[in-house]
Amino acid sequence: MDTLQIELAKLRRDANLSESIQDVDKILEQLEAAREAIVQDPNSASITLAKLQNPLKHGFDKVNEDLNKVHKGHNTYGKALNKNLPKQELPFDIDGLASRPALINRAIAMHLLREGQFQVASTFLEEAQENPPQHSPMPGTPNSFYDIEDTELTSLKSRELQDKFSNMYTILNQLKARNLHPAIEWARENSEELEKRGSNLEFELSKLQFVWLFLGPSINGLPNDANNGLPGALLYAQQNFQRFQARFLKDIQQLATAMAFSSNLGDSPYNRTFDTATAWDDVSTSFTREFCSLLGLSAESPLYLAATAGAIALPTLLKLYAIVKEKRTEWTTSAELPVEIALPKSMIFHAIFVCPVSKEQTTDENPPMMMPCGHVVAKESLQRLSKGGKFKCPYCPSESIPSQAREIIL
Repeated sequence: MDTLQIELAKLRRDANLSESIQDVDKILEQLEAAREAIVQDPNSASITLAKLQNPLKHGFDKVNEDLNKVHKGHNTYGKALNKNLPKQELPFDIDGLASRPALINRAIAMHLLREGQFQVASTFLEEAQENPPQHSPMPGTPNSFYDIEDTELTSLKSRELQDKFSNMYTILNQLKARNLHPAIEWARENSEELEKRGSNLEFELSKLQFVWLFLGPSINGLPNDANNGLPGALLYAQQNFQRFQARFLKDIQQLATAMAFSSNLGDSPYNRTFDTATAWDDVSTSFTREFCSLLGLSAESPLYLAATAGAIALPTLLKLYAIVKEKRTEWTTSAELPVEIALPKSMIFHAIFVCPVSKEQTTDENPPMMMPCGHVVAKESLQRLSKGGKFKCPYCPSESIPSQAREIIL
């Protein structure tokens, strides 16, 4: 520490701004003297300014020299600190999920169930129950949280849940085999819940069934009888489309009009409607999404999304780790990553608003607030701008008070 004391004394002696301030004062005195001389004798302005050039140049050079000395002093002292203070490794080995092992087990088990690996999921759940994970409570986390985790893990052993996913995969396999009837039957059984969600799955399935019959036995491979081809499609429409007229009348009219072009469908305006190249994959995706939604689950496995997002973010995080370790600094944010990770739109599930004043992402504690003029800033920025009283919008001349701002729910 004696070395640091010596370096600190040098810094206080050499790296201060007193000399710089004195040199700047001298420049100001020269300028003021020149101004007074020109005021007294305007004809001498050119001579006065010419005489002022060299002194001013010398003065600015002296100021720059003083500032360079200050900068050098700070650099020298910084190197002395790095050399003499003991190095402390930053804690990068913190596992944010170490205190929630039951949550991790639940994500793994749910992923296995969603992938149709029922036997593997059952074995995994049995072993997880036989050897329950030991919780290491995190500060600020209620004890009841861990009880909830254990309860949810136990609920996954329910045979009912496994049967539902088994039914989902049975229907998906039928869709792959170009059989729409099981999916249509499931949609009809759950039509009330689907309508509450604003889903159009049942009609999309029925529409595809109409198109599939319309294309005829040469395409769909079904028996060449009255229930196939144009007659079969017309019969199916008469029996099933009436219940959809309130919501999908325009679509039904287009399908009916397309019958007039059955002999030359490829060149008709309805060619795209009857193109099934991607239709089966589309309805399979829609069915999976709606099926999982009725179970209160996302369409994609959370474990799959988390692993994929982590793989995308890993190069950026490794680079950040190297920089932080080299600089011997630490992250300054606790609720979010210190860098932006560019994820695809399919992995963004929540609207994000960045305050144009503070440049920080809003949170539940610091929500976006809309002022009467329509401009939006974060709540903390609003409080700093207003200081409790009347304030002016930073983006337009409008004035308002904090109580007039309204929170925006994204």
